Amino acid sequence: MQTAVRQQGKRDGEPVRDFQKRVKETMTALATQYSRADVERVVRDVLLKHLGRNGATVRPKPNPLVVNISARHVHLSQEHLEILFGKGAELTVFRWLYQEGYFAAEQTVAVVGPRRRMLPSVRVLGPCRGDSQVELAFTDAISLGIDAPVRISGDHRDTPGCVLVGPKGVVELQRGVIRAMRHVHMGPADLEYYGVENGDVMHLRVESPGCTTVLEDIVVRGGEKIKLEVHLDTDEGNAINLDQATKVELYRPEKCRCSSGQ
Repeated sequence: MQTAVRQQGKRDGEPVRDFQKRVKETMTALATQYSRADVERVVRDVLLKHLGRNGATVRPKPNPLVVNISARHVHLSQEHLEILFGKGAELTVFRWLYQEGYFAAEQTVAVVGPRRRMLPSVRVLGPCRGDSQVELAFTDAISLGIDAPVRISGDHRDTPGCVLVGPKGVVELQRGVIRAMRHVHMGPADLEYYGVENGDVMHLRVESPGCTTVLEDIVVRGGEKIKLEVHLDTDEGNAINLDQATKVELYRPEKCRCSSGQ
């Protein structure tokens, strides 16, 4: 196409108007030689070349990115559930959560700290687990007088305890109170798309009015039949104005390019 146009260069002494007319006629003739499908194919190839990284094909995301706030809550073992709510008690669904099979239960408990301060009506999440656990935001822990460490759910080593009060009894936890480390749940397709493995860390960029922020150390939690979902606690969600966010982006942090001598 470029060669054909070049051959239609302006001739010596030719009026500009005549030259423009010849160019228009040439372009019209060329247009009739290419179908709409040909044009779309060329445009698509150009876009893939320029938008793809290193010329690679742009892959669509397998799942939409969802960022949710995980408010304070309690996980109970079956043993502790029956102590707090009576023998043979079972959790009943109040609301299904984003991850399939998990739910906020009708049941709530009071969480009591060493200062004898209490958080009433803390929601229990189901189904039951092997070990009971209390997940708090930083401000919750301060209010209760508990020095709760940041941990991945299920990691109870060297964690403090608390007292749980239910309608039928009381449980004194010796450990299991944590501030949940911010994390992202990923299924196999998401792990492959982002090029990460279970336990890796990512960054989350959140654009919101007045406080666009990048949250680092988002721990990857991979598993089968898992939906792509980031969990933040209430303090983090409020700090970045998540409710008013207009865009969220999850990405792998770049490795430091500086030399060891600098």
